[in-house]
Amino acid sequence: MSEAMKELGAHIEASRPDCVLGWEVAHGELTVTVTPSSLEPFVEFLRNDRSCQFSTLVDITAVDYPGREARFDVVYHFLSMYQNHRIRVKLAVREDEMVPSITGLHPSAGWFEREVFDMFGIVFSGHPDLRRILTDYGFRGHPLRKDFPTTGYTEVRYDEAAKRVVYEPVSLVQEYRQFDFMSPWEGAKYILPGDERNGEAD
Repeated sequence: MSEAMKELGAHIEASRPDCVLGWEVAHGELTVTVTPSSLEPFVEFLRNDRSCQFSTLVDITAVDYPGREARFDVVYHFLSMYQNHRIRVKLAVREDEMVPSITGLHPSAGWFEREVFDMFGIVFSGHPDLRRILTDYGFRGHPLRKDFPTTGYTEVRYDEAAKRVVYEPVSLVQEYRQFDFMSPWEGAKYILPGDERNGEAD
């Protein structure tokens, strides 16, 4: 399978050198890196080329690298049921950069792109209805960004007195902020090596 993937990678690079920045085969899977501006023509090529025929969009996701100038990798997974191949297409984008929507080529991309927008804040230009899909109305931030707090910004609870759901800013009492790095085995009859507290068994 790896040899077939290498042949496919070489074919794709030779056919579309204007789009492909690089490719590699790892663990039997082909990953092709492209530029954001060439995404639409490249995806169309993958769908229509007789050696590719990647007609099924499986998923779109992203990865956040806050330390990079091009902060996000947007990742597309395609399947060719005709050739029995899978391919991963990856592109790096800045936080203020828009990614072309591929809903014109793959209508199923609509919800995937909305999810990536909701979770990472990446904007897809040309999307027919780009709005949140997983979080609530008025939600602040994008939960899968690395700088998003694990507690979130608001908490939701049912208020018995008001007889309705209320939204409140997250407030953690001080007990939740104190960490005791004691051994989880404290109080046990036998202390295992490495579980001593302060270097000594109690």
